[in-house]
Amino acid sequence: MYKNIVVLTGAGISAESGIPVFRSETGLWEKERVEDVATYDGFLKNKTKVHDFYNKMRQSIKSKTPNQAHLALTKLQSGIQKRYGGVVSIVTQNIDDLHEKAGSKDIIHMHGELNSILCESCKSRVEFFDNSSVDSVCPVCGKKSLRPDIVWFGEIPYQMEKIEKLLCQCDLFLSIGTSGVVYPAAGFCHVAKSCGATCVEFNLEQSNVATQFNYGLYEKASVSVPAFVEHLIEHNELLKEI
Repeated sequence: MYKNIVVLTGAGISAESGIPVFRSETGLWEKERVEDVATYDGFLKNKTKVHDFYNKMRQSIKSKTPNQAHLALTKLQSGIQKRYGGVVSIVTQNIDDLHEKAGSKDIIHMHGELNSILCESCKSRVEFFDNSSVDSVCPVCGKKSLRPDIVWFGEIPYQMEKIEKLLCQCDLFLSIGTSGVVYPAAGFCHVAKSCGATCVEFNLEQSNVATQFNYGLYEKASVSVPAFVEHLIEHNELLKEI
């Protein structure tokens, strides 16, 4: 029986909601060099530029709405709990708030969140929806030492110990809309499978780690995920094709 489920979501699930996919192969992100806006060195070189970059992204997601894949995962959380007494944990690489808008609970944002700000002085992470700058004051300690609460390249993702524990305890691991390029997330399937979990990949095409999965469903997430979720809740078995 599938009771403990871990879901990893990547940029592909939010792309259908109009949020651009991060494309590392171009070296650009939202028309900016990755080194300039997604590394700590880039932040130190031009803090104003980095604040402005994430301000624009933060404001842009306000108009974005969750799609059928996000909504299906919310249904999965409640359905597995009510019907089988299980737990569905959602881990996302995304920094948007579409899972929250869809009604999902206790999302683990391993790469940080746009709607959060981090103080370099007191290390507080505070919910934040406005625009930040080098002059913004930390609401906790009062110092002008705020940065976007985003895990940049070279930094350690959040809650890794908890994520690894969940992966080792799950019966089923679902990976949705992720390329399998960026580690440590690209290694989650290996961890879950080595602990006995069944692993399923949802993507437009096979990821770099597709061969590690037991099954793959290659279709738009808004199509494949809802169908899979309906079948899993009803029968507690896998839908292996769409």
